[in-house]
This record gives sequence, C-alpha cells and structure tokens, in this order.
Amino acid sequence: MSPTSETAQGGRRLVIVESPAKAKTIKGYLGPGYTVEASVGHIRDLPNGAAEVPEKYTGEVRRLGVDVEHDFQPIYVVNADKKAQVKKLKDLLRDSDELFLATDEDREGEAIAWHLLEVLKPKVPVHRMVFHEITKDAIREAVENPRDLNKRMVDAQETRRILDRLYGYEVSPVLWKKVMPRLSAGRVQSVATRLVVERERERIAFRSAEYWDLTGIFATGRPGDSSDPSSLVARLNTVDGKRVAQGRDFDSLGQLKSDTLHLDEANARALAAALENTQFSVRAVESKPYRRSPYAPFRTTTLQQEASRKLGFGAKATMQVAQKLYENGYITYMRTDSTTLSDTAVAAARAQVTQLYGADYLPAQPRTYAGKVKNAQEAHEAIRPSGDRFRTPAETGLTGDQFKLYELIWKRTVASQMKDAVGNSVTVKIGGRASDGRNAEFTASGKTITFHGFLKAYVEGADDPNAELDDRERRLPQVSEGDALSAEEITVDGHATKPPARYTEASLVKELEEREIGRPSTYASIIGTILDRGYVFKKGTALVPSFLSFAVVNLLEKHFGRLVDYDFTARMEDDLDRIARGEAQAVPWLKRFYFGEGEGEGEGHGGAADAGNGDGDHLGGLKELVTDLGAIDAREVSTFPVGNDIVLRVGRYGPYIERGERDAEEHQRADVPDDLAPDELSVEYAEELLAKPSGDFELGKDPETGHQIVAKDGRYGPYVTEVLPEGTPKTGKNAVKPRTASLFKSMSLDTVTLEDALRLMSLPRVVGTDAEGVEITAQNGRYGPYLKKGTDSRSLENEEQLFTITLDEALAIYAQPKQRGRAAAKPPLKELGEDPVSGKPVVVKDGRFGPYVTDGETNATLRSGDSVETITPERGFELLAEKRAKAPAKKTARKAVAKKAPAKKTAAKKTTAAKKTAAKKTTTAAKTTAAKTTAAKKTTAKKTTAKKATASSAADD
Repeated sequence: MSPTSETAQGGRRLVIVESPAKAKTIKGYLGPGYTVEASVGHIRDLPNGAAEVPEKYTGEVRRLGVDVEHDFQPIYVVNADKKAQVKKLKDLLRDSDELFLATDEDREGEAIAWHLLEVLKPKVPVHRMVFHEITKDAIREAVENPRDLNKRMVDAQETRRILDRLYGYEVSPVLWKKVMPRLSAGRVQSVATRLVVERERERIAFRSAEYWDLTGIFATGRPGDSSDPSSLVARLNTVDGKRVAQGRDFDSLGQLKSDTLHLDEANARALAAALENTQFSVRAVESKPYRRSPYAPFRTTTLQQEASRKLGFGAKATMQVAQKLYENGYITYMRTDSTTLSDTAVAAARAQVTQLYGADYLPAQPRTYAGKVKNAQEAHEAIRPSGDRFRTPAETGLTGDQFKLYELIWKRTVASQMKDAVGNSVTVKIGGRASDGRNAEFTASGKTITFHGFLKAYVEGADDPNAELDDRERRLPQVSEGDALSAEEITVDGHATKPPARYTEASLVKELEEREIGRPSTYASIIGTILDRGYVFKKGTALVPSFLSFAVVNLLEKHFGRLVDYDFTARMEDDLDRIARGEAQAVPWLKRFYFGEGEGEGEGHGGAADAGNGDGDHLGGLKELVTDLGAIDAREVSTFPVGNDIVLRVGRYGPYIERGERDAEEHQRADVPDDLAPDELSVEYAEELLAKPSGDFELGKDPETGHQIVAKDGRYGPYVTEVLPEGTPKTGKNAVKPRTASLFKSMSLDTVTLEDALRLMSLPRVVGTDAEGVEITAQNGRYGPYLKKGTDSRSLENEEQLFTITLDEALAIYAQPKQRGRAAAKPPLKELGEDPVSGKPVVVKDGRFGPYVTDGETNATLRSGDSVETITPERGFELLAEKRAKAPAKKTARKAVAKKAPAKKTAAKKTTAAKKTAAKKTTTAAKTTAAKTTAAKKTTAKKTTAKKATASSAADD
C-alpha cells in the first residue's frame, strides 16, 4: 500500500531535496498535493570558527568543533545562511501531513536527511525517498517505495567529517607557524599535492639521454591503391641481432638500463651511408587477429577524465555541468563508482543500437559491466541518459556545455552495448646487409579493422596527445616473405629522452583512483582546493606545483610522514568503509587515530595508530604529533639547494633565492617569479636572477630639499622616492609622506637618472587653465597618462606628453567630443582555433585587466600560470568552459548580501545617531521615501538569495 494512501484525499505532503533546480523538476512530476522545497545543501555542519560555537563549549571543543574527550561528539550548528531556509522548512512542515526526505542516495545525501530530521523534529510520518534519476516514472516509484533512514551511512559520513576536521584543524596551524599563514592541510588534498610535487622532483632530477636510429621508406615496385599501398615506413630494429636502443631503454639519469645497441649520431650516419646500395627483402610477415571490446559506461572519474581529454573541461567544470544535467532529468546520478547498467538502461541502449546502426552491430546477449572500484561508495548505476528510452542529443534541445557532455555520456552508453571491433594486426620485418658487413633489420607494424563495431559510435581519448586512438588504421602493402624491396630513402633521426609528463587533472584523478586514495566523488573538489590554495597552478593543462607546495610537502614528509603516505591513506579508506559496513566502530578507531590508544589491538592493524613518520620519534596519535613541534626547523623545511652555493627559500611573502649569509658583504638575494615552474630553476637561471639589479639605487640629492632620491623595485614595479630625514612624523595629523612616482615603461632601474626621478616626482603637472579658470593637469595613472580637468579626464598618447603637452594642445583635446563606450577593438594576440562547445573561433586578447580568451560570447581571464606565449587551444577551451559553468545566481546573491552590510554599521552607531535626532527631524519625509526604497531592495535581495544554486553534496576530503 502506498504510504500516501491515508492522506490521498486532501493530504499535504512535503518533499525536501537538496537543490532548488531539482525541486522545480520534481514538482512538475508530483503535481498538486505535494510541496517540494530545497534544503540548499547541508542545513547544519561543524562550526566554521569559534564564533559559531555555542557559549557553553570552551577550550579544545570550541577550537575544533568536536569534543575529543567525550567520544568525539561533533558540535553541529545551523549555518548562518541557512537559518531563514530552516524556518521556511519548519513552517511548511507545520502545514504538512507527511514528510518525504528525497536527498541524494549517498553518504552525504543520507547525512543531510538525518540532519533535517534532527533540526525539524517532525511529528508526522517520515519517509526516506530515493532515486537515481529524475524522471516521472522514477519519482513516482520512489514515492511508492520509500525506505528507512540508513544510520550506518550517516555514521560513516560523520566519521569522515570528524576525521577530516581533526586532520585539517590540527595540522594546518603547524603550517601557519612553520611555513606561512593561512595555509591548509587535508587528508586527501595533502596527498594529492605530494603526488604533483614528487612528479616535479622527478623532472628536476631527470637527465636527458640522446639516441639515434634510422627510418626507411621501402617500395614494393607496384602501383598502389587504398587497400594495397605501394610503400611502407619502417624503423631500424636490430643491427647484427642486437636491438637498437629506444627511449624506454634509458633510466631517469640518462643511463642505458638494458643490453641494447646505443647509436650515437656518428654511428647512425655511418650505418645509413653503408646501407645506401643495399638490397632489402621481406624476412617475415606476422599477422594476428585484432579485437577490441567496448569501454565500460562512465562512472564519476572516467567521465572527468574523458571530458578533460575531449572537451577540455576541468574536473570541477565537468561536475557542475553534470549536476545540471541530473537535476533537469537528462542523466542518472553523476556521483557513482559503478559501471553497472540496469535492465531498463540495457534495453534502451540495445534498442538505439539497432535503430541507429542496424542489427549487425548488436551482440546476441546484453553486455554486463559488473566491476566496481575498491572503496566504492554506494550502489548506483553507471552515469547514463535517464529514462527507459534514451533521448538522442538532438532530441534534448540542450546547447553549449550541457549538450557536449550529454552527447559524450549518450555515445559511451550506447557504444557499451555494441559488438567488438575486429581486424588484423600485421608486423613486417625487412632486412639487408650493409656494405660494411653489418646486418640491419627494420620493422613496420600495421592494423586494419574489418568490422568497426562499437568504434562506429565512440572512441576513447588518450592522455598522451601522441598516442594512437583505437579506430586508427595503418595499412601496409600486401607482401610475403622473400619479396624484394627497394629503399627509396633512409633518414637518420636523433631523439632525446623526455622527463615524465606532469599530471593533468585527468591523469591526477586516474592516479588517485588507482592508488585507492580518497573517494572518486570528491576528486573534483580536491583538485579545486589545491589550485585555489596556490599549491598548484596550471600551464596549459599541466598541473605545476608551486615552490610553496614544496615547502609544505617537505614539512609533512619529514614530520608527519604517515599522514601523507600513500598506502596509509588508502588503508584509512578501507577502515572508513569497514565502519560504513558495520564491521568496525567509529569511536575506538578515532581514538587510535587521534590519541594513539590501543595500538596494535583488534581492528585497524595499527594503521591509524602509526600516524607518525615511522622513524621512532613519533609513534603516538595525531595529537602528540602536532603538540611536539620543537624538532621542526622552519628555515630548514623551506630551504632547497639550487647549486653554486645558491639556495631557494620559501618566505612569508613568496619564494626567493640567496647566496651567502645575511648581513654579510657578499650576500646576494633575488625574488623568484611566481609563475616559474620548479624544474625551470636551473643554476644558470638563478645566477641570472642574482645578477639583476636589486635593492635601492641612490640617484643623488634633490638640490631644492637636500633629500636623498632613490630608485627601488617594488611590488607593483620600479619606482623612485625621496628619503625623508630621521624624525619626520610618519603618522598623525602632522605626518609627511615622501614624494613617490612610478618609472615610465621606457625606463629601467639601472638607467634611471636623478634628473629623470625629479621630473617624475614633479607630476602631476599643471598645464594651465581654461577660459572659465578651471585647472588642467597632466597625470600618470594606473591605466596610463591622462589629462584631468575637474571630473573630466582624457587619455594621452604617450608618457612623454606629460611633460611636453601645451595648454593649446590640451584645450584642443578637450574641444573634441569625448569618446563614449569602448575604444576600437585591439587585434588578437593569438588565435586558438574553433571552440568545441560554441563552434566559434577563440582568440587571446589584451584587456584592461590583462590578457583573456574569448569566443565572442564568453570571456575568461588568463590565470597566473598562463601566458599568451604558452597557452594551448585546450587550455583556452578549458578556461571558457569553467567560466560558462559558473552559476550567475551566486554573483547576484553576493550583491544582495553585500547590501545588508551598512545596516550593521548603522546599528553600531546608535548612540551617535541619538545625539543628532534634532538635526535629522527636517529630513523625516526624505527618510520615509528612502525607507520604502530600502525595503523594496531588501525584498529583492531575499528573493535573489533564495535562488542560490545548491552546493555540491560531496564533502571535501
């Protein structure tokens, strides 16, 4: 019987979901009798700071938000920005006969449902309503078949939340004290940062090796066609039976690691010359059947990886677009670790295979993909189009990023139910004896596909841009053993081994998943966090660690080694999953992790208890580790040798290099560019930085004041200033500020003169007055030189005009009508090609606030790690995708909240206001009008705030 049967006649049912978008979609399926409202994510959580903790809590509880002395009881508070929404939910519940908690069917969703129960305290029947897709049938089935709240899932989420709070709130302050303020540490974010740093260390230690080989073009002597080419390209494989060394045969130090023949340039050229008149023949033809099975349907991580490769989306942008597709009923739930398809989905996919490609492409039996990743969160389906009949991309009416991502998901799902691709792979060996007697053998490999199968619908991308995709054919001539071939050309090719490639978002997600670290559903937020914290920045699509991250990882490895150990972090995931399955208890596990109690007893195998670095110094729990900080030398963990007695240090204001002791005569120091990749800091470049002029350049004394004039390199560029005599007041009403002026773009620190400095500090210059006596001045501003007359400003063409422009020339400029709107568009700095989403040409332009990419509709400013010279088309498309994915509602909401700020100021000054009551009486009428306007604005602000999009339900690890 339906849980709503008793209230079917006139009953009122409240359904609570997470997001307003989802609420709107579901409301359309449920109809009258149902009120659907959003919680807008979590309604309560651990406090963000001591100020949010109730007054009854003190000490460590107030700082952590967790009572570690009493079974790690969490202190939950209703978020300040959710209080109005909670009140609204309580009011709606008061008028309802039933409550349906319809949050997502994962740990976060279950926890949100539990928090709603705890805060709303319903006195009506409560049902847990779950679904994995938002379609009419799925929603109605969920209403008819509710379940109870799963407390084990709630406990598992709570344990994770407490663990991450303890980790972050205990380890982060160590970074503040020993590295730099306002840094953060996290159970997974710190490990992810370490992976990126270790890859950069490998690149720094890498030494390239040079090797050479030969490539030959061999002709059959027959006229060729598409099925039987007349020639083939083969690479030298062996000389006198010994394999020729390739890149894979060298280690990271450039040393040969296998018994192969290492050809240098001289030997390679000598061999090529000796092969000029050689007669070649086919020595062997090896043919093998080729078969490729379809890729499994998408789960969260594979969707992120493929969207990065094919669409240029970052992990965060992918999840934002997928969230919208899910909430609007286009795809199933997008946070899943499963590749399983329901019977309904399999039937829908098979029907479309037959309809679109024909029965020949449909296997006799449905394909099953039962494999799930370890640490899988909950049992969802794979990510697929929703419903029992898949809408083709054209039928959805979607546009832009949503269309692209839906099309990707649809193609992958349909292809997963198609036949294998089959064909043949062929290897041809070609041999000949050189004039010097050496026996040389070349090889060529080919692939032909006789039946494309699923490749007709979908081909997976590759992380390596040079990798050959599955549907690529390489046809070789039809030759047999003993056939004679002639060498049309033999070329000598030089190569150099390359350092390991930096991680991209896609490959970092893949690495974290393979190491079983963290939860796949949180990888997007983890990568977003390490980018936002400045631990990592992007160059193109590559993730580059900052020097700051080197210092942080160095400290964590030396003093908290277990906390960033890959195996230890993976074992913690196992422990947390055992808690979720009811095989372990949360409180004893948290005690061992935090206090180090019960080491080696029962469950856990001592994993969490060994939270130190395993060197015998710290074998206790986390609390002991963060308490004993005496062994941490802040200067040591932030110092890295470069060479030639030069060291790099990470200071509180950024990285710098120095040589020699401070205050010593030979001491040298220079700042390091923020966007410099660590593997680019060579000894040569460091010497170049140290050789650049730095410090104060004394230019001489001002003949009028006698003050010393100096040139400096400041935060915003080079400038000149005067040194005021000692004793000159710097604060208070008698304070004197030194004259200061920025250098022109044509000037430099090592060439600026005293005369230049005095001219610069004479600005602004009075040019004269107009007919009405209004003064006109020439000034140098943030956006260049300009004239100012009252509030009317006009730009000048160049900086020299500041000193040379006459009154007549200035009046002539003001006689011209002022240019309105934007100036004429500047020519693009770089062209990146056609955007895969909008289909429009993307260019890099120079804007008011720096270079940006645009397709004519969307503009995205280049980040600190990007440059006009190095930006790739993929990176440009990614920036545009991220900009499009940002919800404009959030921007409006911030403005609405900002309007409330002055109210606090007014309240704080009530006493002063009271004293001025008499003076204000004359303005009562004006205030009444203003009050009405303010009230209208507040109403609008509230409406805007109510429309905020829900935050991602996945917690940051």
